[in-house]
Amino acid sequence: MLKDSFYPPQRTLMGPGPSDIHPRVLQALSRPTIGHLDPCFIGMMDEVKQLLKYAFVTENEVTLAVSAPGSAGMEACFVNLIEPGEKVIVCINGVFGQRMAENVIRCGGQLIKVEDEWCQPVSLEKLQATLEQHPDTTAVACVHAETSTGVKSDIEAICQIAKQHDCLTIVDTVTSLGGIPLYVDRWDIDAVYSGSQKCLSCVPGLSPVSFSSNAVDKIKSRKTKVQSWFLDQTLVMEYWGNKAARTYHHTAPVNALYALHEALLMLKKEGLEQAWQRHAMMHNRLYQGLTDLGIKFLVDEQHRLPQLNLIAIPEGIDDAAFRNHLLRHYNLEVGAAIGGLAGKAWRIGLMGYAAKAENVALCLKAFEETLNMMRQ
Repeated sequence: MLKDSFYPPQRTLMGPGPSDIHPRVLQALSRPTIGHLDPCFIGMMDEVKQLLKYAFVTENEVTLAVSAPGSAGMEACFVNLIEPGEKVIVCINGVFGQRMAENVIRCGGQLIKVEDEWCQPVSLEKLQATLEQHPDTTAVACVHAETSTGVKSDIEAICQIAKQHDCLTIVDTVTSLGGIPLYVDRWDIDAVYSGSQKCLSCVPGLSPVSFSSNAVDKIKSRKTKVQSWFLDQTLVMEYWGNKAARTYHHTAPVNALYALHEALLMLKKEGLEQAWQRHAMMHNRLYQGLTDLGIKFLVDEQHRLPQLNLIAIPEGIDDAAFRNHLLRHYNLEVGAAIGGLAGKAWRIGLMGYAAKAENVALCLKAFEETLNMMRQ
């Protein structure tokens, strides 16, 4: 029977996303809706651009939030920068590298894969060798923080190698933005996309993106039209561009952008480096506690993401039954593994507002009690 209203349970979200949302961000959602071309809203959009520049550590003028989730941000980067027949190298070490590869195919590009084992970072040696074998490559794409495995790759080094071969760089930072060091300009990243629902602790449904001047030049000099009208950045740039001459493109998700503005304000107030340190500190607490319970981490320390922890399911423990018990008895969500790791591992998120001592303590207590119960 249908109810008049939906009231979700109060959960503690420690999966791979979405993350817990700060009450200030939730409150921002409830503010009065105004028109998306209202001068007040346009002024706020300009502030969102500046705050995103801070988060990405970039001066890129084309820095904005795509009105759709991170997957649309990914597609925006590929459909704008890749033309049919162009050769693109995609570094694949998990599910989201595979999705990048699918985007290249759908753009009509020539896909060249650099593949590494799951739970391992992108191999710099393999990338260098592949670029030497394919000197006509136009772009290199890779994932900074692979959400499916909790692995961090060396984006600075990857971009340096790509630039030595005159390639544009496309980087997935969906899980890394706000959680670990990321320097878009310093690392020479040409196109970068993220998501609102991870370490920014905002509502799902927005994708921060940023394009370098080289990327913008490539977009403006295309020989073919961008295959997606909605994601065509030559149109979207006019919508997020000059305040005095802003043109209508689509109806922005007004209240969701209020929430993103608030989340970014909170990040700036805390400070990027302090946010990175907080994620690392909470990871260390979680690591110590889970290690004391005999639980093994599947990613080597030097490549491990503090904000997304991949751990082995202990022998004899049923994956779904364990997670369901946490949800029913502790209102605690942790994530199942995906792809080749499904049924073998769990993913524990410590992202944004969720990266705090109370959450770590709850997680450790719930794991200890549930493991003891299931082993009896």
